[in-house]
Parts: sequence; structure tokens; C-alpha cells
Amino acid sequence: MNHHSSRREFLQVTALAAGALALPSFSISRRRNQEKIGVALVGLGYYSTQVLAPALQLTEHCRLAGIVTGTPAKAERWKEQYGIPEKNIYNYETFDEIADNPDIDVIYIVLPPSMHAEYSIRAAQAGKHVWCEKPMALTVKECQSMIDAADKAGVKLSIGYRMHHEPNTQRIMQIAEEKPFGPIRLVTASAGYYDGRSDHWKQKKEMGGGAMYDMGVYPLNAARYTTGEEPISVMAQHFTNRPEIYTEVDETTLFQLEFPSAAAAQCATSFGMSMNFLKVIYAEGRAELEPFSAYSGVKGATSGDITLDATLDNQQARQMDDDALAIINNQPVLVPGEVGLRDIRVVEAVYKSARTGKKVTL
Repeated sequence: MNHHSSRREFLQVTALAAGALALPSFSISRRRNQEKIGVALVGLGYYSTQVLAPALQLTEHCRLAGIVTGTPAKAERWKEQYGIPEKNIYNYETFDEIADNPDIDVIYIVLPPSMHAEYSIRAAQAGKHVWCEKPMALTVKECQSMIDAADKAGVKLSIGYRMHHEPNTQRIMQIAEEKPFGPIRLVTASAGYYDGRSDHWKQKKEMGGGAMYDMGVYPLNAARYTTGEEPISVMAQHFTNRPEIYTEVDETTLFQLEFPSAAAAQCATSFGMSMNFLKVIYAEGRAELEPFSAYSGVKGATSGDITLDATLDNQQARQMDDDALAIINNQPVLVPGEVGLRDIRVVEAVYKSARTGKKVTL
């Protein structure tokens, strides 16, 4: 595969989406005659409760139609707050019965990463489209099984990389393709925060914890979309300042990537420090976003006349509306399973390199 193929795929999909919106005879008439896409959230932790459910109230093309939770008290609160019908409330034992519910078009998996593959596959087997939070899964094998299940069921699988839907990030991707500042020389990207918890699933290996899986996919994915290339090697190191807490997983990970064009990336992720920036050095210029993946918004600048100051009211609402339109108009999703799989291939190499102390060729 040509190393620019993933970027070209992104731009082609963006163009298709823009083209569809410009054709009222198809997309707008379809919208008038069809209810909003019904979304069921699986897992009612912080992200569903504080971020996704409120964002769904701001969407144009989808709605909160159902929930899956193992906690009856949460089910009652959500039922009352959002007016969810009793028949659209499921637990993990009744999950597969969603197949018989026409109110639900999409199942959004918002569970610990160790559960992503199982529930994404079961959602696809139920005949529902699948939106899955990042990281896609724990292994490349699991990612491929999710892709295969969606393909077999004829449903769409989208990974929750919200930054791909954000306009300043999309402009960074276009710079990679158009090269107004010449070839890329160096990318530096970091994402992390201080997590004071000591007994959360993010500190448990069997549940998919660790900084690299959780926050590390942000700088990793950024290095990939900023260059428009797939890395050919990785070198990584783990560190911890709290070994009594981080006994199973990484608290801080540094990793370096090499790309086919000779571009390099220096990346960091952590549960022990706050950081959020993306900086790019080109042969004839530079660009930066700081923060580059914050919920509150993305801002940046370039050394030329390309602006990176677009605003977006709600990233998650845009992400879900884009994915809903892909379903309504039967078009490719912006971030298919293959994008998540490519990240996990590198994540596996990061852990191998940190474990062996050696560079890993991809």
C-alpha cells in the first residue's frame, strides 16, 4: 500500500460527504422522510454520562434511543432524565435482544478496552451499526475480528476518533497532502493528564489500562494523520513516578516513530502529567495545535497564511452527526475500523519495544 493511501482515503471520504450535502435532491429529501438515527450507549461511565449523552441532545441527525447498563439505579436515572422507554433499556444479559428493537440503529460501545471487541462483534451480529470508542481494541487480532463481523453483517463500523471530525485537525491533514511548506521533517505530539486514582480500570492490565492505550493513541494517531504516512519503526520507553500504583501498566510512555519519507515523530503520553500539543516542522515552515485534542476546543497557527482557528461548538456532536449521515446516505464513515487497527498495530510494537529495549520494525 502506498503510504499516502490512508490520507487520500480520508480526503476522498470528506469530498464525498461534502458532495452529498450539496445535493438536496438526495440527502435533504432523505432526511425529511426519515427519523433521526437511534443510538444506544453501552456503558454509562463518565464519557457517556458527562459527554456523549449531552452531545446527543445537540445533534441534528441522531438521538439517544437506548442504554445498556449493569446498574439498575443508573437505568432509572437515565430513564427519567432522557425519557428513554423501558423497552429500550438493556443490561448485559439481555444485550443481544437489541436485535429485535427497530428504535435502535447504532450501538455505541463505551466500555473498558478489553470489552470493545466482544460487544462490537455482538452489536454487529445483532444487525446494528457500531460506533466504538478508542482504543479500538487490545490487539490487532481483535480489531480484525471486529472489522470482519461488521463486514459479514453488512453494517458500518466507526471508531471514535473525534479529532478527525474537527476542522483545524482536518486542515493539518490537508497540509500533509498538499505540502504547501514542503516535506515534513519532525512531528512532536503529547497527550496526558494527572490521574489521582489508584484502583480504576485504567490501572488494570486485564481491562486494557495503561497510558499508551488510553491517551497514547492521540499522539500516535496525530503523527499518522499529520504525515499522511504509516510508521516503519518504533522505539519506546516506559516510566513511572508511582510504582506502588502502576504495577501492571504504564504511567508514562515515550515513543519515537520513523516514516517512509524520513519524517520522524517524538511522542509522549502519561497519567502522571498534563500535556496536550501537536507541533510540526516542515522543510519550509511549521504548524502547531495547542491544545490539539481537548474537549474545550482546538487552536493553532502556522508560519504561513494558513489559519488554524476554526471553532466547533461540540466535537462529539459533530462526530456523531457525521457518522449518522454516513449511515443515512450509505457512504463510507470518516474513521473506519482499519484506522483503529493501524494504531493498535503500532501500540503493540510500542509495548514490545519498551519491553525489549530494542527498535521494532513495522
